[in-house]
Amino acid sequence: MFKNKYGLLAIALLVVLGLVLAACGDDKESEDEPGVEEENKGNDGKKEDENADEEPKSGGTLTGAMYSAPAGMFNPIFYEEAYEANILSFTHESLVGQNESLEFIPGLAKEWETNEDQTELTMYLEEGVKWHDGEDFTADDVVFTYKSIAHPDYVEAGGIRTAYVQPLLGYEEYVNGETDEFQGVEAVDDYTVKFKFAEPNINPLYYASFTIIPEHIFADIPVAEMPEAEESRQPGKVIGTGPFKFTEMVEREQYVLERHDDYWQGAAYLDKIVWKVVAQSVMSGLLESGEVDFIADPNGIQPADYDMISALGNIEIIEQPDFGYQIMGFKHNHRTADDVESGAINPDNWVPNEKLADPKVRQAIAYAINREGLIEGLLYGRGAVLNSPIAKQFWAYDESETTNYTYDPDTAKSMLDELGYVDADGDGFRENPDGEEWILNFDYPTGNELREKSAPLIEQMLEEVGINVNLRQPKEMSAYVEDLTNDNSDWDLYLIGWSLGSADPDPTGLWATAAAYNFSRWNNPDSEALMQQALKAPEAFEQDYRKEVYKEWQKLFSEDLPAVILYAQNSLWAYNDRLQGVQPLPFTMYNDPHLWWVSDAE
Repeated sequence: MFKNKYGLLAIALLVVLGLVLAACGDDKESEDEPGVEEENKGNDGKKEDENADEEPKSGGTLTGAMYSAPAGMFNPIFYEEAYEANILSFTHESLVGQNESLEFIPGLAKEWETNEDQTELTMYLEEGVKWHDGEDFTADDVVFTYKSIAHPDYVEAGGIRTAYVQPLLGYEEYVNGETDEFQGVEAVDDYTVKFKFAEPNINPLYYASFTIIPEHIFADIPVAEMPEAEESRQPGKVIGTGPFKFTEMVEREQYVLERHDDYWQGAAYLDKIVWKVVAQSVMSGLLESGEVDFIADPNGIQPADYDMISALGNIEIIEQPDFGYQIMGFKHNHRTADDVESGAINPDNWVPNEKLADPKVRQAIAYAINREGLIEGLLYGRGAVLNSPIAKQFWAYDESETTNYTYDPDTAKSMLDELGYVDADGDGFRENPDGEEWILNFDYPTGNELREKSAPLIEQMLEEVGINVNLRQPKEMSAYVEDLTNDNSDWDLYLIGWSLGSADPDPTGLWATAAAYNFSRWNNPDSEALMQQALKAPEAFEQDYRKEVYKEWQKLFSEDLPAVILYAQNSLWAYNDRLQGVQPLPFTMYNDPHLWWVSDAE
């Protein structure tokens, strides 16, 4: 019995940025229709599963590969990168999950109900769930998790998941220090928890979907000190309810997960999952040799290696649309040094970036970039152009009124000429309308080979229309994101990949003015109004209404251009066929890993 599980809630739900951080989820997206498309099983795409009739076996170790090391934050309420998510996806859990149709399904909560006006969501928790250290999971852990995210010190400590608590009752009073009590989440008893919203909420299950942390581990650690605590960083100290425990690491080289024998859904078949950090250039070779068993998030196998890997007789490839894309962002504004130091995101204090202030300049730059060429040359055609920052899989995706910036360098040149950006001194580069030198600083991170190759190609494209680009040396991802977040004042253009959540098309987590991930520091009141309008009850209970609002918002985004969406790369996940029990979802390969097993287990 799931009262009101669907009904009004069937209108899909908010962006689950919480579990997949964008900033570092070097990312992909793809074709027109969602769903799982398993291609090229073996040499002819029709490989027979020799283990289909076997019973699952206990034992064995799997080795996964990722090309950048986790930054070292393994606390779900503070982590920022997709590489940490590769650990947390196996160690921690949420009250609800999603199925192949993107509907919410039971997780640590077995059932739920909402009140008539959608201001309260009551969730009934599974009993008998054990944390990795043997303590019982209860409603107090849920309350503690949300109270920590709502805490006045959370943002200053580096927390970025406030979207999950902002609509909850009493949040403003609590975060502003006006009260010590947080009304938004209440433990009714040990296994019942109630979420209370300040206003009728169209997506209550989204807000209840965040990963839970243990109260007994963190209760005596101030929120301000949580990010540096051993319990957030060290194997053996990181405690979750998931099927695997984080037990060992050689930092920046190897991360070991071991079976949690008391897992509430039954102990996993596998003994261990070992993550190795290897260069992206050698990943496919390690998969071929058997040193690596699977390559999935955040970027899978390289499109250039697809044919080689698909020809191997023992490798399965999953190719399907992903919820994400790569962008070249425009820095519209910069934060002040004082705001960076205090952790504040205050648009009233932002300093406009005059070099990119005119939206027509940004539009001209978009016309100068050959996005189709990037897809063909770098992705070998395994991707798509997007003209909206909403994933194509969602009902809200609509590019009927967006601007399609097809590659047109003549248009780019003409627009810049009309705006007064001309080459006045004959050096081949345009000056600004005041005759002053006009140089755009361009930054990008290391780690993702496709992105690393994109940067100099884009530099060349922009210089071909007379834009002087200062392509700076790339930085390792964690350092790059820190600089991007802090808004180093001379940044103009930047590359990043976003892994979107699969729950709802709502774009506020990335593009709201005060969103931590709004690295462009885009401040457009009309955009803000439309995004809020699409979430406002009671009108927003109707999906058709939201679709029209998002249609208008997508048009606005494409005109004001906080970023150029470069391409949406297909997900290409690959694994050795010794691994059995893989049932991928549209947004991840890591579905029910406690049911994974290896055919050669002894």
